[in-house]
This record gives sequence, structure tokens and C-alpha cells, in this order.
Amino acid sequence: MPIIIKNGSLLLGKSLRFVNNGFIEIGKNGIITNVGRRNYNAGHDNKDKTYELIDAEGFMILPGFINAHTHIGDSIGKDIAVESGLDKRVHPVLGVKRNILHKSKPDHLKTFMRNSALSMMKRGIIAFADFREDGIVGIRLLKEALSGLPIKCIILGRVEYYLKPKDESTGGVLLGGKKKTRKRTNTRLPSYVLKMLSTILKASDGIGLSGANENTDESLLQYRELLGGERSSENKKKKLLLAIHAAESEDTVQFSKLLTGRTEVSRIMQYLRPDILVHMTNPTDEDISIVRNSNVGIVLCPRANGILGSGIPRVSRMIKTRCIIGLGTDNVMLNSPDMFKEMDYLWKVSRATETRFITATEILKMSTVYPAQILNLNSGTIDIGKSADLLFIDKHHIDLYPMHDPHASIVQRAGQETIRAVMINGEFVSGDGI
Repeated sequence: MPIIIKNGSLLLGKSLRFVNNGFIEIGKNGIITNVGRRNYNAGHDNKDKTYELIDAEGFMILPGFINAHTHIGDSIGKDIAVESGLDKRVHPVLGVKRNILHKSKPDHLKTFMRNSALSMMKRGIIAFADFREDGIVGIRLLKEALSGLPIKCIILGRVEYYLKPKDESTGGVLLGGKKKTRKRTNTRLPSYVLKMLSTILKASDGIGLSGANENTDESLLQYRELLGGERSSENKKKKLLLAIHAAESEDTVQFSKLLTGRTEVSRIMQYLRPDILVHMTNPTDEDISIVRNSNVGIVLCPRANGILGSGIPRVSRMIKTRCIIGLGTDNVMLNSPDMFKEMDYLWKVSRATETRFITATEILKMSTVYPAQILNLNSGTIDIGKSADLLFIDKHHIDLYPMHDPHASIVQRAGQETIRAVMINGEFVSGDGI
């Protein structure tokens, strides 16, 4: 049944313009058919019961959050090795994370992934993008974990195969069983890895690579060519995405320069040409300019970078350069998947470390408008033709009232306890779903 929501305060369109009293019409298919800045009465008295009328007096309605980068498979390893740095915790070959994932039972991993998805919905997250390790097996496990849940998921898979750039002495390392090291005859991905990647692309929304330092120039180019071929294949209805971690720490940047004479970002942009760069905590000014000129999306994970001691992203510089920026909560072993905390942390630390203050509205767009653009989701804004993925906040909650600046209040004062309802595709999430 179509829905009409009236008398609510709204954040409308790509600008997240505040409307004190507005309405939203939602069609049977869960798509917004009309929005406006007034009370909704216009001859509708609901006598024929052809639509459901909801009075949203006292509520702030905004687009549901989009968590643009996660590793929810790590949910089983919360706060393990908490005092360790980046490589010790999450390096794809040497890190504690690898041992946790490969020693855990699939049913246990599935349970904790589902718990994280439920946690996200409770916190107003209607969609998330996940870097899914363990090939096709990992993808199937995530899909099983999300079965029956309304939350939307962009799955970016990978084959656990790694090469060192400029190192001609040993071959790749394939994880998922025994560690394999073989004499290298070239610096390219072997044919069986490419076949595994093709299978992954048929079951996912694209590829999520660990980083440039785990790849040669040739292998980065192979990923690009493979995805280009899949994108141009007949009857391909969805756009496959190519994403990679980049410039996450000063150590990774220096390692790249030492081994290749170039930054990770410059190598990535020349050979891989991805759609998304994740982290970008330590890029050079030139790196940022290259990314902007290529119209590549950037996903920042400031809390994860903070707990790992990797630094604080120069978000005001990226905004000044007009980069497209989304926010993600990253590994669940590092953080709770909470976009309220992510926004609050980034807003405050950026104001403490940068000369140009970013606004609360800009931060909110990084959790709604821009990640929808980066991930090709028909969501992220309250607008005609968009999915009705909405978050209902209690304006009179003790932590929010009086709400003098709605954008600032949501970014730094709102939280799970201020949420009164979550809607995905025009349906309220309840019961086992939240």
C-alpha cells in the first residue's frame, strides 16, 4: 500500500536542505513519488484506505546512513590485539586477522556477521559495502548471514593471492589453506586466479583489493582489464565496482616509495584506475589532485585509522579539491559499525587539526548523499525517484531538544537511542530485522 508521511521535519535532496514541515509520498514499490514543503492534506482524507497516512509530527526524517566500507567478517575478533598497529592486526598475510578468519568455524563467522548487520540497522544504516575475503566461499557465507534481512549490501570480493612489486625472487602467496610459495617466472596473476576472479564477479558487485603494495604493476593492470571485460559483457545489468585500500598509513606509503619509487596512489591510478579508494589517510597533495581529476570516490575510515595510529585524513583539503567522499566504519574487530560515532569523531578531530573547518552538513553528506553516488545506490537522498530508505529521529529526545541546528545535532548529539524508526524500501524495519 502507498504511504503518505506528513508533518515531519525533513532533510531534502542532495543539499540536505532543512524543511521544518514537509511530506513524503511513497509508492507501492518503495520508491518516493513526491516530496514537498508543507502539510499534506490536498484532498486526501484516507476514506478509501488506498494509502497509509503517517503523522510524523515531532520527527526529523533524513536519508538512512550508508556505511561505505566494512569488513564484517572480522566481527568474531572484536578488540583482539588492541594495542597492536596496522600490520600486526589486519595485514592480509601477516596480521592476526588472517589467523582469526581461517581458524574460525564458518557457522560462527556467519552468526557474528549477521549480528553486525542487525547492529547496523539499529543504528540507522540501511546499506553497507563489504570487502569480502575468502573468495567465493566468503561471498556465499555473507549472503547466508544476511538472508532475510532488508539491509542492502554491496559485496566486493577478492582472491587471497598476493604479489610483491619489484620482487623477482618469490612468487605469489595464495591463502585459504596452505601457504604456497613458488618460483616466479613473471609478475602477473596466474590463469587459475583469473578464473577464480571471474567466478567472484558473477556472484558479487565487484572487487575489493587489499592494496597496491600486495600487487605488481602488471597484476593491477590485469585486475583492470578483467573488470573491463566483465563490464562490457552482454546482458550486464549492474555496474561492477573496483575498490582498493590506499595510503592507509605512512609506513605503507614509504614502503611503496622504497620498493617502486612511487606512491601507492600514483601506481593505482596509472595501472588499476579503480572506482573507489579506501582510507587515503596519508596521501600527498598530488595524490589528491590525481584522484579528483579522475572522478574516483574516496571512502574515509577515520576511527579505524585513529585506533591504529595511522593518522587523520585531510578531509578539508579533499573537500576544497572537490573530491567525492564517503564514510565507512571499517573492520568490526576495530570499531562498532556506528555512523553516528564516525561522523562525530571526524567532525571534531578535523576541526582540531585543520585550518579550514568542515561543516556538519558536509559530514552528513558523506554518510548519505556521496556514498550512494560512489556505490551506485538509488538511495542517499529524500527525492523523487529514490528508494524510501529513511531514518526517523525523535526531535524531542532529551539529548537533542531544543534542536537549534539540525545538521549539527544529528552529527554530534544523535545516536541509536534517538532513533524511533528505520525504513528500507518503503517498509519499516522491525522484529528480527531490527
